[in-house]
Amino acid sequence: MRRYRHGLVLGKFYPPHAGHHHLVSTAADRCDLLTVLVCAATVESVPLADRVAWLREVHQDPAIRVVGTVDDIPMDVRDPAIWDAHMAVFRAAVPEPVDAVFTSESYGAELGRRFGADAVCVDPARSLFPVSGTAVRADPAAHWDFLRPPVRAALTRRIVVLGAESTGTTTLARDLADHYRARGGVWGRTRWVPEYGREYSERKLARLRRERPGAGWSDVAFGSEEFPVIARRQAERETEAARLSSPVLFCDTDAFATTVWHERYLGTPSPAVQEIADRTRRQCLWLLTDHTDVPFEDDGLRDGEELRPWMTGRFAAELARTGRRTVRVTGPRDRRLATAVAAVDELLGEGWDFAAPLVVPGGHAPTTVPDLTERR
Repeated sequence: MRRYRHGLVLGKFYPPHAGHHHLVSTAADRCDLLTVLVCAATVESVPLADRVAWLREVHQDPAIRVVGTVDDIPMDVRDPAIWDAHMAVFRAAVPEPVDAVFTSESYGAELGRRFGADAVCVDPARSLFPVSGTAVRADPAAHWDFLRPPVRAALTRRIVVLGAESTGTTTLARDLADHYRARGGVWGRTRWVPEYGREYSERKLARLRRERPGAGWSDVAFGSEEFPVIARRQAERETEAARLSSPVLFCDTDAFATTVWHERYLGTPSPAVQEIADRTRRQCLWLLTDHTDVPFEDDGLRDGEELRPWMTGRFAAELARTGRRTVRVTGPRDRRLATAVAAVDELLGEGWDFAAPLVVPGGHAPTTVPDLTERR
């Protein structure tokens, strides 16, 4: 089997999936250096930088170089002028000589000819990984097992349960995860993310009690600088869980909720926490647990029963002000779960919001190969 000095794989990777990774790994095994060229159009809804980062994480071999370029030229493999325009983009991104082009597509021979390189076809029947970028965009959940952790983290539908003290956020987050796990299949990996602020508070109280035995929660004081730490770690844990979860993840609070907790303890908003909440915003739905009809239980880390109506109001106001999709849950535990499940199912039923790839001039999809850079 011939070995090459410099090989090339190019594609949209919109998004990357197992077929892409097999193509890259196969090509890398036969090349001293492999360049993976990610070609993204500006109309597409997954940023070029994300696709490059995802591929670099999966393919960390130093002999694999992942680069990206913007290619806003619609493809029609029947048009030589369009081919020429694409090749100008490809050559600008990869100016070095190419010895072999690896593809699984019918256009591979022409692509190799234009690069002056061998055209190597890899699994053209898609027998090893029966998946395509088009199929993933149409229904990510149905193709979840073909996606690697960084892509899953980006696509997971993240649902936040938030509310005032002792309003059942943890109970609802756990119940929702149990409910979706029971559906089996890919949903059997559904996870929920505990509240990091509670863990932080438990440690803070434990440290105080080592210094002052008998100290209680009312003796604990928070500084503004602690809340960005809590918000940042909450967001990190959420992303860590999303990499391993099913297409849905339940979060007992989030960085946004920490903005209101900062107000509750210090009386003012925190720009630092707000910045974290804005920067890490990937959540899709917020479930606000109402305080009414839920008895207050002092578990040793609570002292704000009288503040619950205010906090519920602040959460509702800030959720509305920031345009977050919100459902308020009330009533007993079973009714809250039913309301939440209905809201989550509605969200999942809407599918994922991928922008359509470019079409050929005139607004029609090509009749042969859907897109030069569409791998699987």
